Amino acid sequence: MRQIIAMGGGGFSMEPENPLLDRYILKQSKKDRPKICFIGTASGDAESYIERFYNFFQKEPCEPSHLSLFKPHTHDIKKFILEQDILYVGGGNTKNLMALWKEWELDKAIREAYNTGIILAGISAGSLCWFEEGTTDSYGDELEPISCLGLISGSNCPHYDGEEDRRPVYQKLINEGIIGAGYAADDGVALHFIGEKLYSVVSSRPHASGYRVDKNKEEKLSTTYLGFEN
Repeated sequence: MRQIIAMGGGGFSMEPENPLLDRYILKQSKKDRPKICFIGTASGDAESYIERFYNFFQKEPCEPSHLSLFKPHTHDIKKFILEQDILYVGGGNTKNLMALWKEWELDKAIREAYNTGIILAGISAGSLCWFEEGTTDSYGDELEPISCLGLISGSNCPHYDGEEDRRPVYQKLINEGIIGAGYAADDGVALHFIGEKLYSVVSSRPHASGYRVDKNKEEKLSTTYLGFEN
């Protein structure tokens, strides 16, 4: 079963006191102690980011690890990736992420992992990367289109309510036909795809939502607040 959990924002890096989204990701593996690997390429494998990942997941029922492309701990990256149950991709510069993954052939390893049932998850750049295209500030101050892996058809926009330019720019690019229709997510929202189809939309914040955005049309998606489960 192929699964992708794309977060517009939230998780341990944005909501360290709110574990709802990260625990939701862990539950999807159905294993008692899933192996979860953090990939922080988009942040340049920032040590502080990696440390925050371990600070959270070492306290959870899982086996955390990380993959650095700046200080790789193994020559056989593909083998290491295929040993995981969940790949969790951090935020940062999407353009650099895509370039480095291609250079290291990590994109190919991740595609294979996805097709074997390893769960793919991530926030911001780690959400956008799974789609065909989307909007990024990787090139400078302004939001611009970018092409990504294309595991999910269409486009993506994270931080839909968290950064003031995200919503208008995403809608403008879709309305002008520069990028295709797709899905947007507020901070604190995760879009859960199973077999490339949207299965559910969940949130760590009571009023946050996911959206389907087509040309000249925005539809708010039914979003389940995970806090009601506690």
